[in-house]
Amino acid sequence: MPLNIVSLVSVGRHPQSGRSRRAEQDGRAVEMGLKLAGQQLSVVHVGNPDEPVLRQYAGMGLSSLTVLKQADRFDAVPVLQRYLEQKNIDIVLTGVRSESGESSGMVPYLLAHALGWPVVARVADIVCVEKGEAQVLLALPRGQRRAVRVALPFIASLDLAAPPARQSAFGVGLRAKIETIESIGEVDQIRVDWQEAEAKPRAKRLKTVKAKTAAERFKAATAKPQGDAGKVLINETTQQKAQAIFDLLLEEKVIR
Repeated sequence: MPLNIVSLVSVGRHPQSGRSRRAEQDGRAVEMGLKLAGQQLSVVHVGNPDEPVLRQYAGMGLSSLTVLKQADRFDAVPVLQRYLEQKNIDIVLTGVRSESGESSGMVPYLLAHALGWPVVARVADIVCVEKGEAQVLLALPRGQRRAVRVALPFIASLDLAAPPARQSAFGVGLRAKIETIESIGEVDQIRVDWQEAEAKPRAKRLKTVKAKTAAERFKAATAKPQGDAGKVLINETTQQKAQAIFDLLLEEKVIR
């Protein structure tokens, strides 16, 4: 019996240019779904069906893609919950977090809580599925892997250690059918009051400690600061002391 697998995709954003693109982790979720289910894979997006980035996912070899149409101010979890409850889903594949919007990484967990399913995070590979269970490899630090068995159905978030997404073909993506489903969304009351702005570069640290082990990092964090080539200002005026601090900040490039 073929597996019923759904890959959830979002609109990514290039880290340098800021342009919309196929999200790196979501692309790996589609790649994993194609490996397990082939052309039976269902790819679902919540948002605007006219988004050009969706054609990049379709260009991976998909004949169709489903869009649950709703505005950005609505919460994606309730509409996904209603959609998945109507289908006999075995596995839902997602990225760890999106590259735009809130990027909180909470969608797999909120969706699993709403459906009452287990969630498996940081998946590197799904080796096989048999007898209602999936053998999953989890990505651990330093290239290590951990094998676990998970009962169907479940939600898996794909790590960057998962196989990379194949190249997207423009012609295939252009010919794919975008199936739009009108949905009744729920306004995300918390996000309505948010104001988004570009991130500013962080101020440079006055001292950078290069520690290779946890013990060295702990020692550096708890050690008393030792001044080197510093000045002790006691009898100087307030203006002279302020000028000395200002010169130090300029020297360390904390301010410009």
